Amino acid sequence: MPIYEFECSGCGHRFDRLQKLSDPDPSVCPACDVAEVKRRVSAPSFRLAGGGWYETDFKKDGDKKRNLAGDSEAAKPSTPAPSTTGTSSDT
Repeated sequence: MPIYEFECSGCGHRFDRLQKLSDPDPSVCPACDVAEVKRRVSAPSFRLAGGGWYETDFKKDGDKKRNLAGDSEAAKPSTPAPSTTGTSSDT
């Protein structure tokens, strides 16, 4: 069940509510008992990022996994970065 954020237009009170998609939104503010409550648009509290998300993560073991984040070989740099760890030609 998703968590929705609401705000009262009358007093400005903000509150969250855990409810089903099919449940009606609250119409009365719990702080001031005025019927001016509106749902706020807010960001989700998680983000799917990185190269570890596969289309077949929840399929049978016999299915081939395919990387949804892109080709991992294309993400690697083509030339290695120069090393700066204690190697000197001045000695």
